[in-house]
Amino acid sequence: MTSSTQTFVLVPGAWHGAWTWDGIVDRLQAAGHRAIAVTLDGLETEPTVDGASANLDTHIVRVLAALDAGGPGPITLCGHSYAGFVIAGAADRSARPVHRLVYCDAFVPADGDSWWERANEYYRERVIAGARADGRTAAPRVGADPRTRPHPMPSFLQRLRLGDGIDRVRRRTLIYASGWASTTPLRGQYERLRSDPTWEVHELAVGHEVMNEAPDELFAILTDGVDARPDRASTSAFSQVDLRRSTS
Repeated sequence: MTSSTQTFVLVPGAWHGAWTWDGIVDRLQAAGHRAIAVTLDGLETEPTVDGASANLDTHIVRVLAALDAGGPGPITLCGHSYAGFVIAGAADRSARPVHRLVYCDAFVPADGDSWWERANEYYRERVIAGARADGRTAAPRVGADPRTRPHPMPSFLQRLRLGDGIDRVRRRTLIYASGWASTTPLRGQYERLRSDPTWEVHELAVGHEVMNEAPDELFAILTDGVDARPDRASTSAFSQVDLRRSTS
């Protein structure tokens, strides 16, 4: 490890575990960084009975433990999809300030928001259908990766409470995946934040699974390898990046 080493704590979205970040973890570690991928309560390979009752606070506490284990130096906290709620709550409550938040095609919540309210009808109906088996968890979609697990319902329903701790975060980055426009609930926040000078905003023309569909671009954004000039496009074998970035 060198003085330029960063620590990355990576949080998966609903139904997924730490495994979803395996490729990015490998690349970060190969580049000399620390990388910690978190599996949230109830999403373990063998979920416990108590896991079905995990709520948003439970998940935030899990990430706070990972932040405590992060080692010295600045920490980047990155969350995918639902985990936008989790990383916001963890950054707000952490005794150790988070240097950067990266919302990887993730919800950017405000105080009092819940996933249920911020999601669209497509996802609410999907969760309701998935909860019919036991009423406590929402099953993954048919055909999903076999490693996905039923997601605890309370975490979808609980409102996030934020104080002023999140204001300590120096950098906030949004990655918006535009390749699933017909079902994404995240277009509105992208339109709102793309012109906000306090945010760094990137648009990737890929689907929701950014870490699998655009690993080169995601790695570059996480490690600041993307050209920072506005309206500059770059191309890789995975996708075209439409980069619109403002820095505070």
